[in-house]
Amino acid sequence: MDAYYASVELLRHPELRGAPLVIGGARGLARLADYSGRGVITTATYEARAFGLRSGMSLARAAALCPQAVLLPADFDEYRRVSRLFKAAVARIAPLIEDRGIDEIFIDLMAAGGAVREAALAIKAAVREETSLSCSIGVAPNKLLAKIASELDKPDGLTVLEPEDLAARIWPLPATRINGIGPKAGEKLAALGIRTIGELAAAEPAWLMERFSRNYGAWLHEAAHGRDERPIVTEREPKSLSRETTFERDLHPRHDRETLSAAFTRLCEKLAEDLRRKGYRGRSVGIKLRYDNFRILTRDRTLESHTDDAGAIRRAAGECLRRAPLERRLRLLGVRVGALVQAAEVTDLFG
Repeated sequence: MDAYYASVELLRHPELRGAPLVIGGARGLARLADYSGRGVITTATYEARAFGLRSGMSLARAAALCPQAVLLPADFDEYRRVSRLFKAAVARIAPLIEDRGIDEIFIDLMAAGGAVREAALAIKAAVREETSLSCSIGVAPNKLLAKIASELDKPDGLTVLEPEDLAARIWPLPATRINGIGPKAGEKLAALGIRTIGELAAAEPAWLMERFSRNYGAWLHEAAHGRDERPIVTEREPKSLSRETTFERDLHPRHDRETLSAAFTRLCEKLAEDLRRKGYRGRSVGIKLRYDNFRILTRDRTLESHTDDAGAIRRAAGECLRRAPLERRLRLLGVRVGALVQAAEVTDLFG
């Protein structure tokens, strides 16, 4: 999906179309120039990206680059709702889907035979009909190349990549465009004189394995040549579900007790809703804290039985919280439920 969170917000705020828009923070509609919090950008429209704004950038830095940009808080409940709509629209045309998160999927188009472009166009039309949003699709022989292709012609793009297109379309791209080459690996490759996928493809496998691990070096060679044997995984049972929130300002466990308590309860309630909607119950409950010094602490406990009840989750998470040092201010608070099973299985076993 194209600039997904921002695009969903533009459905509710059509008057902002064409203006640089940033999603992030926790306040209502405002201009970046008037923002004084400590949040980061969740996503930005293409108009905002033209000013250098990008996901993960601090809102303070974004305000310096584009003070006229409009700031909206993230509404993940709405993004999840629309996500379910777009995936259902795709499934009516191509039911073999691998879910990769709230705004991205892999689709098996083998059944389309030689009419893959027509199938992709039908999917784009169905998504727009269902959600009024645009998506970009990359059609390729495997998941690795399809992921790269989907980003070549955004927004509202359709790129069909044949094996013979590798040298012209893929090799000139930065090596970091390969999903699996992160910032650190990219920096190491650049230090070795490798900046493009083509330069990586030209490197000897043994040379790469000497400078990286044996497995990762071999994978780098295969990926640069566009080889990927991973299948479409249509079902993947989650191990856990979580909810977390980053505060606009650091909150003190004593002085801001009421605000923290309300946020804590709300996280547990939303997590219970997620469990029931997805049809799971969990037997472990945990918390995650990030202090003002950026230290992260987690605590967990195991329940006697599986649950999807907000009260039970809140009580168990509260017990975890009592085992955590609470002298420093908090930047982030999170709650997690793990050891998941299908709710129907629990009912069948225990009534």
